[in-house]
Amino acid sequence: MSDDRKSRFPDARADRYRAEHVPVTPQTQSPVYQLAFADEGFLCREELRPVRLQLELLKPQLMLDEKGVESTVVMFGGARIPAPRDKGKARTQTLADLSHFYDEARTFAQKMTEKSKASGGRRHVVVTGGGPGVMEAGNRGAVDAGGESIGLNIVLPHEQAPNEYVTPELCFNFHYFAIRKMHFLMRAEAICVFPGGFGTLDELFEALTLIQTGRMEPVPFLLFGRSFWEKIINWEALADAGTISDQDLDLFKFVESADEAIAAIEAWNPVPARQNLPGRDR
Repeated sequence: MSDDRKSRFPDARADRYRAEHVPVTPQTQSPVYQLAFADEGFLCREELRPVRLQLELLKPQLMLDEKGVESTVVMFGGARIPAPRDKGKARTQTLADLSHFYDEARTFAQKMTEKSKASGGRRHVVVTGGGPGVMEAGNRGAVDAGGESIGLNIVLPHEQAPNEYVTPELCFNFHYFAIRKMHFLMRAEAICVFPGGFGTLDELFEALTLIQTGRMEPVPFLLFGRSFWEKIINWEALADAGTISDQDLDLFKFVESADEAIAAIEAWNPVPARQNLPGRDR
């Protein structure tokens, strides 16, 4: 980040440097004497949670603005889905059978990144969770096309690192799941969901709920692998029970391949956010 402001006052970096090079005395060595914004212990206090939430919202926002990213194509999907060459190591036969979606995700990301490059890398930028499996395939496809992609990683109890294909300057790390989810959707012009587990389901249903309730404008919402999704979720039963409306089943579309997904995105006619909820009186 650069400091391009026009001000008669010293900037924060300059004062932080000065504060770190003062005479050593009992007073200057006290943690209390540290500048508030340079005091990690202070920033990590429970009372500072609202500030940390704001910082996690602002940092990626500013970085993406500086890179000129206007819109993204979101790719959700399982971290455990192997590349086809590794399907023999899969923990279950189902995961091995789902490995072809790694290649579909990679191909889809490659083709979307080619479209992104035509816009100068401003639109159609692939964004994933930055992890392995489908996420790796998405970032890898962007590299195949010679373009850039975003990774939104998060700190987890087990040791992990972003996959090697995320563009380093667009690789972010989060403490708060909620803020990470916001960044997935704030610039989304399409949402593609590949088979996955709890995390994928969480992202799927939160995004669908935002569109269903009119809190987010509809975008192409594509579920890769009809047989997988219809096996784990009885969509029709939800509509039959009245817990969702029949119209809610039109908020998403099943696809099987990268080409089918791209065709659906290209054929999309934008519509405004809902002003009411079908099937509800209030």
